[in-house]
Amino acid sequence: MRDRPGQHPDERALRALVPRVLAGLVRRGEDFDAAEDALQEALIEALRAWPEHPPQDPAAWLATVATRRIVDARRSEAARRRREDVLAAEPEPSPPSQAGVVDGDDTLFLLFCCCHPHLTPASQVALTLRAVGGLTTRQIADAFYVPEATMAQRISRAKRTLSGAPALRLDRAGDLAVVLRVLYLVYTTGHAGQVDLADEAIRLARQLTLATEEPEARGLLALMLLNHARRDARMDAEGRIVTLDRQDRSRWDTREIAEGVRVLQSALAAGRPGRYQVQAAIAALHDDAASAAETDWVQILAWYDDLVALTDDPVHTDPAAVLGRAVAVGHVLGGAAGLRETDRLREVLSGRHRWHAVRGHLHELDGDLAAAGAAYAEAARRATDVAEREHLVRQAARSRA
Repeated sequence: MRDRPGQHPDERALRALVPRVLAGLVRRGEDFDAAEDALQEALIEALRAWPEHPPQDPAAWLATVATRRIVDARRSEAARRRREDVLAAEPEPSPPSQAGVVDGDDTLFLLFCCCHPHLTPASQVALTLRAVGGLTTRQIADAFYVPEATMAQRISRAKRTLSGAPALRLDRAGDLAVVLRVLYLVYTTGHAGQVDLADEAIRLARQLTLATEEPEARGLLALMLLNHARRDARMDAEGRIVTLDRQDRSRWDTREIAEGVRVLQSALAAGRPGRYQVQAAIAALHDDAASAAETDWVQILAWYDDLVALTDDPVHTDPAAVLGRAVAVGHVLGGAAGLRETDRLREVLSGRHRWHAVRGHLHELDGDLAAAGAAYAEAARRATDVAEREHLVRQAARSRA
């Protein structure tokens, strides 16, 4: 990563160093908030100094400069509190060695810090993208469609909350489950502006699977890959949603599908199926079909049965799974049977637009296009995402026509 004199350092390479260096500082006992601020100052200094004086060891250089910034900040605070005499005798920490900042698990250590349950899910995702993904506050704000100042406040509050909080551990199943959930949230946030959060989530999931044999970590990676393989076919040239049954399957990434299947098979071989593995198996069956008509709905329904059986109250804890199962029932046993499944969910889920959208699809399977149009129209009325609402409006119009 060394640059020739007069060149600007590669900002992508710089961003890749951030989690390693930050993790080394936090692991050493530095306050998360102070370490992150100091590292940002070190990055600014790197952009200024490296074109003329590129370092032999960029990570150690950043760690050293960040350490000095932390020490300077401590001394300034001490002066403000009139305790110069105490801190003046304190020796400045020696520059950390390369080994102190490039341990293979440093990024994962930092990821586990960012996913602490003391934080809200939105803050977990934002802090993960900032500290581990190396994204700027503006990039994260763009991804979440909020002002940069709002996101800056959210990240600052999250860092303050982490001060003194015990770290999560890779070897605790509950802690790992939190991290997997956060990574999936990062993935489902999707793409906005110049940052593809799905790619960031897949990159982090790959690193996680190298550090643990837990099959659910591989199940999550497989699920991401198998869904991500269809990304290019999900929108038409005008930016409109294209449903799975109408997608041009020649645009699916077959290499990504093949990798996802391999990862899934290795996860299932452990004999401890979990929700991510089951969802990945369903995605794999969709990806395996050469056309929508060739989809193996019988196997998909069997996997959905396994998925809803994983929780005691799937209607409240995993409504997407029970609605997906209703669709599978409709394809296997007929639209009327699928509608009866949704009738049982009416009391709990009828306030959600997806319940109405699923009923629209099942009415179509049953041949009642007028009822399908009405259901799609109601789903559109309740939808909050603009692209999805416009898609449902078109579905309603098509059914009525």
